[in-house]
Amino acid sequence: MKYLSPKFIIIGLGAFALLAAGCAKKPVRPDPSATMVGSGEGGVPGSDGGTLNVGSSFGAGGAGGFGTLDPNGGLGERSAAAAGAEQKGLFGDVYFDFDQSAIKASERSKLQAAKDHLAQHPTARIRLDGHCDWRGTAEYNLALGDRRANSAKRYLTSIGVAADKIDTVSHGSLNATEKGTAAEMAKDRRVEIVVLDQ
Repeated sequence: MKYLSPKFIIIGLGAFALLAAGCAKKPVRPDPSATMVGSGEGGVPGSDGGTLNVGSSFGAGGAGGFGTLDPNGGLGERSAAAAGAEQKGLFGDVYFDFDQSAIKASERSKLQAAKDHLAQHPTARIRLDGHCDWRGTAEYNLALGDRRANSAKRYLTSIGVAADKIDTVSHGSLNATEKGTAAEMAKDRRVEIVVLDQ
């Protein structure tokens, strides 16, 4: 029986390694509902006018948990298609600092205006659409948009809005300006308050 020289064995192993590496499957992105990213902290008003962080747990059905995928490509609790007429821009968008989901004191008046609108229109509902700037992975930005929308929802419920009047959706960075300027990215880090009439 003839033995192979070490040189041929090394070449053969190298060729096998290249072949195996070239045949690797494309990785499958995880379902965003199966990922747990970030602290999930959101802001509610503190007695000093600052932000008091309230933690939330990720999980199905929880206040800070993931919902179902929105047909428009976002992550949300309920389908926007069942909402009826939509009105955007009535109260202005709630803006966030980079990689944050806490409601700033300067943004609370917009949520208060939404609360007042709901009190005056008992059949109306609102949807909170969470958005991010272009930086970060798609999964991370979906989770961050979800945390922002749920932070706004927690703030609204803390000031007396019934939780069943509020839906949340995360669009992540789907609508963000890619490689935007600092001003464009600041506008992308937001929660849109959408009024839904039934």
